[in-house]
Amino acid sequence: MGAGDVAVGGSTAAALDAWIVFEDEAGMSMTPPRARTWGRRGVTPVVRVCGGSCGRVSIAALTCYKPSERSRLIYRHRVHTRRKGERRSFAWTDYRDLAVRAHLQLGGPIVLVRDNLNTHRAADLRKYAAEHDWLTIRQLPSYAPDLNPVEGIRSLVRRGFTGNVGFTDADHLVRTIRHGLRHIQRRPRLIDACLAETGLTIRPRE
Repeated sequence: MGAGDVAVGGSTAAALDAWIVFEDEAGMSMTPPRARTWGRRGVTPVVRVCGGSCGRVSIAALTCYKPSERSRLIYRHRVHTRRKGERRSFAWTDYRDLAVRAHLQLGGPIVLVRDNLNTHRAADLRKYAAEHDWLTIRQLPSYAPDLNPVEGIRSLVRRGFTGNVGFTDADHLVRTIRHGLRHIQRRPRLIDACLAETGLTIRPRE
Protein backbone atom coordinates (compact mmCIF):
# COMPACT_ATOMS: atom_id res chain seq x y z
CA MET A 1 0.00 0.00 0.00
CA GLY A 2 2.93 2.35 0.21
CA ALA A 3 2.44 5.44 2.38
CA GLY A 4 -1.21 4.59 3.00
CA ASP A 5 -0.37 1.23 4.55
CA VAL A 6 0.38 2.64 7.99
CA ALA A 7 -2.61 4.97 7.98
CA VAL A 8 -5.21 2.27 7.45
CA GLY A 9 -3.61 -0.72 9.19
CA GLY A 10 -2.95 -2.62 5.98
CA SER A 11 -0.36 -4.94 7.53
CA THR A 12 -2.78 -5.78 10.34
CA ALA A 13 -5.54 -6.58 7.85
CA ALA A 14 -3.19 -8.79 5.83
CA ALA A 15 -2.08 -10.70 8.91
CA LEU A 16 -5.68 -11.29 10.00
CA ASP A 17 -6.99 -11.93 6.47
CA ALA A 18 -9.45 -9.16 7.31
CA TRP A 19 -11.54 -6.58 5.51
CA ILE A 20 -10.42 -2.97 5.73
CA VAL A 21 -13.53 -0.98 6.63
CA PHE A 22 -13.64 2.83 6.63
CA GLU A 23 -16.31 4.58 8.68
CA ASP A 24 -17.70 8.09 8.76
CA GLU A 25 -20.88 9.96 9.70
CA ALA A 26 -22.58 12.78 7.84
CA GLY A 27 -25.61 14.93 8.54
CA MET A 28 -28.09 16.00 5.87
CA SER A 29 -30.80 18.59 6.39
CA MET A 30 -34.00 19.47 4.62
CA THR A 31 -32.15 22.32 2.89
CA PRO A 32 -30.56 20.60 -0.12
CA PRO A 33 -26.99 21.18 -1.26
CA ARG A 34 -26.73 23.25 -4.42
CA ALA A 35 -25.67 21.34 -7.53
CA ARG A 36 -25.15 22.33 -11.12
CA THR A 37 -28.32 22.31 -13.16
CA TRP A 38 -29.84 23.84 -16.28
CA GLY A 39 -32.59 26.33 -16.88
CA ARG A 40 -34.09 28.47 -19.56
CA ARG A 41 -31.98 31.45 -20.54
CA GLY A 42 -32.78 34.40 -18.33
CA VAL A 43 -34.75 32.29 -15.83
CA THR A 44 -32.97 31.44 -12.57
CA PRO A 45 -33.89 27.93 -11.30
CA VAL A 46 -35.61 28.07 -7.88
CA VAL A 47 -35.88 25.19 -5.39
CA ARG A 48 -38.58 25.57 -2.76
CA VAL A 49 -37.67 23.90 0.52
CA CYS A 50 -39.36 23.10 3.81
CA GLY A 51 -38.63 25.74 6.41
CA GLY A 52 -37.29 25.73 9.96
CA SER A 53 -37.66 22.63 12.10
CA CYS A 54 -38.47 19.90 9.60
CA GLY A 55 -35.79 17.52 10.85
CA ARG A 56 -32.36 16.25 9.96
CA VAL A 57 -30.92 12.87 8.99
CA SER A 58 -27.59 11.40 10.08
CA ILE A 59 -25.98 8.68 7.98
CA ALA A 60 -23.21 6.42 9.29
CA ALA A 61 -21.61 4.56 6.39
CA LEU A 62 -18.91 1.91 5.95
CA THR A 63 -16.91 1.27 2.80
CA CYS A 64 -15.45 -2.24 2.88
CA TYR A 65 -12.45 -3.48 0.90
CA LYS A 66 -10.56 -6.75 0.57
CA PRO A 67 -8.37 -7.98 -2.31
CA SER A 68 -10.21 -10.35 -4.66
CA GLU A 69 -13.56 -9.48 -3.03
CA ARG A 70 -16.31 -7.18 -4.30
CA SER A 71 -16.20 -3.87 -2.43
CA ARG A 72 -19.21 -3.20 -0.21
CA LEU A 73 -21.12 -0.26 1.22
CA ILE A 74 -23.01 -0.70 4.50
CA TYR A 75 -24.94 2.06 6.25
CA ARG A 76 -27.59 3.01 8.76
CA HIS A 77 -29.55 6.20 9.25
CA ARG A 78 -31.14 8.11 12.10
CA VAL A 79 -33.79 10.82 11.83
CA HIS A 80 -33.54 13.75 14.26
CA THR A 81 -36.80 15.50 14.94
CA ARG A 82 -35.25 18.19 17.19
CA ARG A 83 -37.35 17.14 20.15
CA LYS A 84 -36.08 18.33 23.51
CA GLY A 85 -33.49 15.96 24.95
CA GLU A 86 -33.04 14.04 21.71
CA ARG A 87 -29.48 13.01 20.87
CA ARG A 88 -28.17 14.89 17.82
CA SER A 89 -25.78 12.19 16.60
CA PHE A 90 -25.03 8.47 16.81
CA ALA A 91 -24.08 6.92 20.16
CA TRP A 92 -21.14 4.54 20.61
CA THR A 93 -23.63 1.65 20.73
CA ASP A 94 -24.83 2.58 17.24
CA TYR A 95 -21.29 2.34 15.92
CA ARG A 96 -20.83 -0.97 17.74
CA ASP A 97 -24.00 -2.38 16.18
CA LEU A 98 -22.93 -1.18 12.72
CA ALA A 99 -19.57 -2.93 13.14
CA VAL A 100 -21.35 -6.14 14.18
CA ARG A 101 -23.57 -5.89 11.10
CA ALA A 102 -20.50 -5.48 8.88
CA HIS A 103 -18.82 -8.49 10.52
CA LEU A 104 -21.87 -10.67 9.85
CA GLN A 105 -22.38 -9.48 6.27
CA LEU A 106 -18.71 -9.72 5.31
CA GLY A 107 -18.22 -13.05 7.04
CA GLY A 108 -14.82 -12.35 8.52
CA PRO A 109 -12.69 -10.12 10.76
CA ILE A 110 -12.55 -6.40 10.07
CA VAL A 111 -10.04 -3.62 10.64
CA LEU A 112 -12.22 -0.59 11.28
CA VAL A 113 -10.64 2.73 10.28
CA ARG A 114 -12.21 5.96 11.51
CA ASP A 115 -11.48 9.55 12.41
CA ASN A 116 -10.99 11.03 15.87
CA LEU A 117 -14.60 11.92 16.65
CA ASN A 118 -15.14 11.72 20.42
CA THR A 119 -17.76 8.99 20.07
CA HIS A 120 -15.35 6.90 17.99
CA ARG A 121 -12.82 7.04 20.84
CA ALA A 122 -15.33 6.07 23.55
CA ALA A 123 -13.83 3.84 26.24
CA ASP A 124 -16.74 1.39 25.98
CA LEU A 125 -16.12 0.97 22.25
CA ARG A 126 -12.41 0.31 22.80
CA LYS A 127 -13.31 -2.21 25.49
CA TYR A 128 -15.73 -3.95 23.15
CA ALA A 129 -13.04 -4.23 20.46
CA ALA A 130 -10.56 -5.64 22.98
CA GLU A 131 -13.05 -8.35 23.92
CA HIS A 132 -13.79 -9.43 20.33
CA ASP A 133 -10.92 -10.71 18.22
CA TRP A 134 -12.77 -10.13 14.95
CA LEU A 135 -12.65 -6.35 15.46
CA THR A 136 -9.52 -4.21 15.26
CA ILE A 137 -9.80 -0.41 15.40
CA ARG A 138 -7.37 2.02 13.79
CA GLN A 139 -7.58 5.82 13.83
CA LEU A 140 -6.92 8.08 10.88
CA PRO A 141 -4.55 11.01 11.44
CA SER A 142 -6.21 14.13 12.79
CA TYR A 143 -7.85 16.39 10.19
CA ALA A 144 -7.42 13.92 7.32
CA PRO A 145 -10.85 13.53 5.67
CA ASP A 146 -9.08 13.16 2.33
CA LEU A 147 -7.93 9.70 3.48
CA ASN A 148 -11.47 8.43 4.09
CA PRO A 149 -13.32 7.04 1.03
CA VAL A 150 -16.68 7.51 2.80
CA GLU A 151 -16.25 11.22 2.06
CA GLY A 152 -16.49 10.30 -1.62
CA ILE A 153 -19.69 8.36 -1.01
CA ARG A 154 -21.23 11.39 0.66
CA SER A 155 -20.20 13.58 -2.26
CA LEU A 156 -21.82 11.18 -4.76
CA VAL A 157 -25.10 11.26 -2.85
CA ARG A 158 -25.09 15.04 -2.51
CA ARG A 159 -24.26 15.73 -6.15
CA GLY A 160 -26.31 12.99 -7.77
CA PHE A 161 -29.38 12.53 -5.59
CA THR A 162 -30.06 15.21 -2.96
CA GLY A 163 -28.70 18.24 -4.80
CA ASN A 164 -31.35 20.84 -5.71
CA VAL A 165 -34.20 18.64 -4.40
CA GLY A 166 -37.04 20.33 -2.53
CA PHE A 167 -37.88 17.79 0.17
CA THR A 168 -41.45 17.70 1.43
CA ASP A 169 -40.63 16.07 4.77
CA ALA A 170 -37.99 13.99 6.55
CA ASP A 171 -39.33 10.74 5.05
CA HIS A 172 -38.80 12.18 1.57
CA LEU A 173 -35.21 13.03 2.49
CA VAL A 174 -34.60 9.52 3.90
CA ARG A 175 -36.05 7.84 0.80
CA THR A 176 -33.86 9.94 -1.47
CA ILE A 177 -30.70 9.21 0.51
CA ARG A 178 -31.43 5.49 0.67
CA HIS A 179 -32.11 5.41 -3.07
CA GLY A 180 -28.72 7.02 -3.69
CA LEU A 181 -26.90 4.66 -1.35
CA ARG A 182 -28.57 1.57 -2.85
CA HIS A 183 -27.56 2.84 -6.30
CA ILE A 184 -23.93 2.96 -5.12
CA GLN A 185 -24.16 -0.43 -3.39
CA ARG A 186 -25.03 -2.05 -6.72
CA ARG A 187 -21.97 -0.46 -8.36
CA PRO A 188 -18.76 -1.59 -6.64
CA ARG A 189 -16.71 0.41 -9.15
CA LEU A 190 -18.03 3.59 -7.53
CA ILE A 191 -16.94 2.36 -4.09
CA ASP A 192 -13.53 1.49 -5.55
CA ALA A 193 -13.31 4.93 -7.15
CA CYS A 194 -13.85 6.57 -3.75
CA LEU A 195 -10.86 4.63 -2.41
CA ALA A 196 -8.74 5.54 -5.44
CA GLU A 197 -9.55 9.21 -4.87
CA THR A 198 -7.83 9.04 -1.45
CA GLY A 199 -4.58 7.85 -3.01
CA LEU A 200 -4.66 4.67 -0.92
CA THR A 201 -4.40 1.21 -2.48
CA ILE A 202 -5.05 -2.28 -1.14
CA ARG A 203 -2.80 -5.09 -2.27
CA PRO A 204 -3.25 -8.85 -1.91
CA ARG A 205 -1.47 -10.55 0.96
CA GLU A 206 1.99 -11.73 -0.06
